[in-house]
Amino acid sequence: MRVLVVGTGARENAICESLKNDCELFSYMSNKNPGIAKIAKFKQGNEGNIEEVAKYAVENNIEIAVIGPEAPLGKGIVNKLEKNNIKCVGPNIEAAKIETDKSFMRNLFEKYNIEGSLIYKVFDKYEDIEAFLDDFDRDAVVKPVGLTGGKGVKIVGEHLKDNQEAKEYAKKVMDNKRGGFPQVIIEERLIGEEFTIQAFSDGKNLSPMPAAQDHPYAFEGEKGPITGGMGSYSDKNGLLQFLSQENYDKAVKIMEETITAIAKEASPYKGILYGQFMLCSDGPRLIEYNARFGDPEAMNMLPLIKTPMIEVCKAIVDGNLDIVEFEPKASVCKYIVPEGYPETKHIDEVISVDEEKIKSIGAKVFYAAVNQKEDDKIYTSSSRALGVVGIADNINESEKIAEKACEYVKGNLYHRKDIGTEDLIQKRINHMKEISG
Repeated sequence: MRVLVVGTGARENAICESLKNDCELFSYMSNKNPGIAKIAKFKQGNEGNIEEVAKYAVENNIEIAVIGPEAPLGKGIVNKLEKNNIKCVGPNIEAAKIETDKSFMRNLFEKYNIEGSLIYKVFDKYEDIEAFLDDFDRDAVVKPVGLTGGKGVKIVGEHLKDNQEAKEYAKKVMDNKRGGFPQVIIEERLIGEEFTIQAFSDGKNLSPMPAAQDHPYAFEGEKGPITGGMGSYSDKNGLLQFLSQENYDKAVKIMEETITAIAKEASPYKGILYGQFMLCSDGPRLIEYNARFGDPEAMNMLPLIKTPMIEVCKAIVDGNLDIVEFEPKASVCKYIVPEGYPETKHIDEVISVDEEKIKSIGAKVFYAAVNQKEDDKIYTSSSRALGVVGIADNINESEKIAEKACEYVKGNLYHRKDIGTEDLIQKRINHMKEISG
């Protein structure tokens, strides 16, 4: 079977690794990702140019396309490929609105009485925002309605009455049409611990993956700006040390009801649904959905998958998805980024990666926003460079493997040493105990 993976980053590198032994693998990517280039036939080009992607897929007789990033989904790449009789692991433009249009997602929860939502309001006039914030008696989150690559969120507080910072950010979003819409969504700020559940969907059936926890803040101790994610971890039982089976099941039920609602309101959802939740004192609440694998969480899940990924892809497109099995192992992923990220000066610099030593300690490496040039050297961009993953019988051992692997990557680079450590996880546990009374 001929399979095309669309996308350039570490998420797509992990997808390709999971498929490489069971199909003839192709890639369409903007930069030359060294991890993908070694295992797939590829073409470099703008993956947002869906006409060119479709042309490449047709020329190579692709049977299934797996769409990695969100931007092509928002442009209708699945619709385009399906018109050319190419089946897709990824939602069409109508179903992808669960990520690309936050107001669609919140309205869906209201219309179909799905639990786990939060107080929110969508605005298209700045004057209405000012009036709303003046009367809003709690902390809030200000977001563009459309896509911003995980970097458009502004958390504001303490309590918003006369909060000028929130008003200024909302005006900036509207004036610049961040996310492609001249609109802002303001949500209540939830207090709790974030976790993510990703799930495969064939439009009717949902097969959830183990839970993971991402770390969006750039610096150790949850400090600095919010990024696309600095690393993540998962545990061998599919839960997290602060997340019970009951609350995991509640979150999955929310996702199942969402899939049903999308099919009624838009189109059957085929692909990967990523649910970002906040575990609050009264249970899980949904922060937002992504219409694809998370990055970094894909790097936690895909190395653990027991069911062949090619069989999962076939089941998704054919509509006969069953339970997907995962190895009962823990994993820790740490992202290595240019020093100073996300406002780095170390762009287009050479880094060295000793893959053999990384693999010799049982770790995995997935390349992200780097470029392998004609001299075969690997160069940084302004974004995340690569993820390393440790896998073991518990989180502590996984963290040690991942941290050791970071020593074999050289350059003007930085990573969060605290991700997956016992101290940081204990803080999560203590925080949930505190807010749960």
